[in-house]
Amino acid sequence: MTETNGKSLISLENLKVHFNLGGGGILDKLTGGSPVPRVVKAVDGVTFDIKAGETLGLVGESGCGKSTLGKALLRLTPITSGKVFYNGKDLANSSEKEMREQRKHLQMIFQDPYASLNPRMTVGNIIGEPIRTFGLSDGGSVERKVQDLMETVGMSRRFIKRYPHEFSGGQRQRIGIARALAVDPEFIVADEPISALDVSIQAQIMNLMEDLQTQKNLTYLFISHDLRAIRHVADRVAVMYLGKIVELAGAKDIYAEPLMPYTKALISAVPVPDPEIESKRERIILTGDVPSPINPPTGCRFHTRCPFAIEDCKRIEPELVEIKPKHYAACIRISPENPYIEENV
Repeated sequence: MTETNGKSLISLENLKVHFNLGGGGILDKLTGGSPVPRVVKAVDGVTFDIKAGETLGLVGESGCGKSTLGKALLRLTPITSGKVFYNGKDLANSSEKEMREQRKHLQMIFQDPYASLNPRMTVGNIIGEPIRTFGLSDGGSVERKVQDLMETVGMSRRFIKRYPHEFSGGQRQRIGIARALAVDPEFIVADEPISALDVSIQAQIMNLMEDLQTQKNLTYLFISHDLRAIRHVADRVAVMYLGKIVELAGAKDIYAEPLMPYTKALISAVPVPDPEIESKRERIILTGDVPSPINPPTGCRFHTRCPFAIEDCKRIEPELVEIKPKHYAACIRISPENPYIEENV
């Protein structure tokens, strides 16, 4: 965790990413009706800031829109509407030429270290490609910089001529990190950077990313479904459910006093290493499946699985509001005056 200067480096305003699947569903064919457009609302109105120098953790179940949000932030996925500001410049409405200039400041570490590296390129070429693309060095200086980057991420310079298949998963992820660092970025989206790695390697990669953040004054959006990892690396945590942010707070606050029933269920699923505490701990089990983003529930999207839902939850869509100082939640059943939903039953 790092100290921030309070300045917003990244700002999202009502960001939406919808995917049109077209009409002609099976029900339309059976009934002979007109095709009804089917739209996946992967990200559906997300607003938050990321401060310079901080790590914002983004958590939620698989399919909630985390990775789509991270890619849209970097314009790797088309944005349907809304704004994405980087240092005050709106990336969502930037031209391809303008976006290309910004890409050296905005990089990504991909989830799968096996699929994200070109198997036909040597490690030296993989890491050196962005340096050459942006014309940051030439000739022998590229190779020297690549060697320095390899040492920065804890790998030997001797590996520069090797290919990705010759490395372990942890080593490949280090190569991916070195590639992201090659253009000296200011902001990095880390999309599930440890999920494909052995547990013994995960801590090494997280420690490496924290050290690099301190050395290079980096800002991270750290996407993960692993709340243990988020707890250790994030300064603040945003909880996402079905395309919406439902809770946002400092990492310590959100783990000590989560307000949303969904957040409480996620945290209760994290195992505790002490067997005695673990045996006495009460697990919160959510009933039902996550609804389809093609046809999300009206009102609060979590009401179909929430044990505290009332009739109003089905029709009123809650806004993300400040319930406690710097602690935001989206629920009509809690307020600054009554922040604990269990007490409002």
